[in-house]
Amino acid sequence: MRELFSVRVYVGTPCNQLQASLVADMPVLVSFAAYCPFLETGGYMGSFGRVLLDSGAYSEMNSGVKIDQDAYLGWVEQWPWVDAFAGLDDISGDYRRSLANYARGGFPTMHDTDPDWLLDELIPIARERGGWLGIGLAPPRAGREPWLRRTLERIPDDIHVHGWALGKYAHLPRIDSMDSTHAFIEWQKIRNALGPWATSSECLELAVK
Repeated sequence: MRELFSVRVYVGTPCNQLQASLVADMPVLVSFAAYCPFLETGGYMGSFGRVLLDSGAYSEMNSGVKIDQDAYLGWVEQWPWVDAFAGLDDISGDYRRSLANYARGGFPTMHDTDPDWLLDELIPIARERGGWLGIGLAPPRAGREPWLRRTLERIPDDIHVHGWALGKYAHLPRIDSMDSTHAFIEWQKIRNALGPWATSSECLELAVK
């Protein structure tokens, strides 16, 4: 069954703890770039159904601030029970940097900014890292379905494919899981529409579905 790792809990927003409490027993993505200690001190990390750890590569690309890989890997070590953690990738197209980072841990990601031949090198790495392989697009993400289809067709069936922020391409069946913050936007719309007739958790469940 396809899974939506639907939550990145952002620091500095008043609804952090509300978001974290709503996703108990759900698959959750936790980003190193946006991690807030209350997820640990409040016991939230252990309440999530499945956990995928993200290196924060997209935040790095947007901000220009490099992720400290030593710090990221040290953070990952706190959660040995998580389902998977991503290697620190370079979305801008520096595949050599990505490969060097993957050598230190985490599952790899294939980007549309990478050379096509790189996928053949990433598949064995993915098998070594729990059978997970990420696939991602550099913004803007519109109009990239032909590339996605060609790439997905080359990935063996035994590999779990995670689509980074690929909600626009959720109709592609080969994507096994994806992450999105859009569920919380839809949650607010449903919450406003249903008012007292559904709990916040029920509204989020509807949004994810």
